[in-house]
Amino acid sequence: MLELLAGFVNELRAAGLPVSLTENLDAMEAVQHIPIEDREAFKYALGATLVKNNAHWRAFETVFEVYFSLRGPQYKLVEDESELDAMWREMQEQLSQGQSQATQGGAMDALTPEEIAQLLMQALLNGDQAMMRALARQSVQRFAGMEPGRPVGGTYYLYRTLRNLDLEGMLEKLLDASRQQVGGELTELEERLERDEYDDRIEKFKQEIEAEIRRRLVADRGAEAMAKTLRKPLPEDVEFMHASRDEMVNLKKALQPLTRKLAARLARKRRHGRRGPLDFRSTVRHSLSYGGVPAEPKFKYPRPAKPELMVLADISGSVAAFARFTLMLVYAIQGQFSKVRSFVFIDGVDEVTDFFRGEEDLANAIHRVNTEADVVWVDGHSDYGHAFEVFWERFGKDVGPKTTVLLLGDARNNYHASQSWVVKEMRHKARHVYWLNPEPRSYWNTGDSIVNDYGAHTDGVYECRNLRQLEGFVEKLA
Repeated sequence: MLELLAGFVNELRAAGLPVSLTENLDAMEAVQHIPIEDREAFKYALGATLVKNNAHWRAFETVFEVYFSLRGPQYKLVEDESELDAMWREMQEQLSQGQSQATQGGAMDALTPEEIAQLLMQALLNGDQAMMRALARQSVQRFAGMEPGRPVGGTYYLYRTLRNLDLEGMLEKLLDASRQQVGGELTELEERLERDEYDDRIEKFKQEIEAEIRRRLVADRGAEAMAKTLRKPLPEDVEFMHASRDEMVNLKKALQPLTRKLAARLARKRRHGRRGPLDFRSTVRHSLSYGGVPAEPKFKYPRPAKPELMVLADISGSVAAFARFTLMLVYAIQGQFSKVRSFVFIDGVDEVTDFFRGEEDLANAIHRVNTEADVVWVDGHSDYGHAFEVFWERFGKDVGPKTTVLLLGDARNNYHASQSWVVKEMRHKARHVYWLNPEPRSYWNTGDSIVNDYGAHTDGVYECRNLRQLEGFVEKLA
């Protein structure tokens, strides 16, 4: 058991969950106080000690289902126990309504696909979880076509099983059965409640099928191999430029708590600024209580002013998602800056600060940026050199010693002139100039990328492909 728990914790760490040695020991202690045979209690005991972020719960559940799936000597691919046979016979008797069909074969292997469909419908009508679990096992055995050692993912087996069960029309059949039970039409509220209930039951049945396929794959390939196959990045580790639609939704959900945490951290950092120079007058005054001995030196504590921030973001297709999330993050913590101004560019440049002013929903502001900003000069292909030159001509006078300039983009300039002198001039006038690049560092300065041309004149070029890296950088801005 200890070896299994150690492998489970190692896989959580490999998936990105921050599990410390202390939390590992807490988990070991927790499982001593719950019944091991109670799988739900065991699961939540581990979750309470090992998971600290709600966004990590899905990853935890996936790893848990792999490492603690129902497998072992007691697990058989063909369920022929007398208890389950009795369940099948009972259900068949209900379906046949007293006819002799119930005696024609209690064993599950003898059922036809039509009988399985009837049994499934009856189980869904009654909400019989035990029968749905048994049907899921039989369906996977019958329809998935799983072969030991075959290098096929679980999604393929799930598709084959669901296709043969034809669950698409099951919901309407269940609603028709409910109407027959009441002897007439359902009211609008009743139909809505029934529909929601049956939707939930069908979803639970699909989850039983997924769990059954996963158990069989774990039994065939081992927990470690399956965990690697199912491993998905946490929301904060998803790359902006390659996120799917569902991952984008999770990113937006993770953005709000991240901004609150960063805002609190930046404010605390500013309040507890570094100690300033020696305050000679105060030191002498306090030395009187020590007979003139300066035993307690006093220092001046600086009052750091909030910096101004100017964001200049490339919103061309290749980096649009990165620019969108960065603008949303910066504006969510804008209370930590005395002034925030935003500019976007492709081969032309435009200020979009007013799009965010008074806008409660930042998603709407970002939509306006993408649809209304005047950022195309010639053909709409990235031209950093021209965009920077126009920016400096129009807005360079606003860059001052309190200004931090944040440049966002991959520096792929389509082989145009770099005009890197603009970034050099920014650095001379500004407090800081930083460049955030959403591409992997190994891609920099390849092809038409000219990161080094600009980076030589900045305070640093940072790889920023996900929320975790973005969070780490924003702390530097205060």
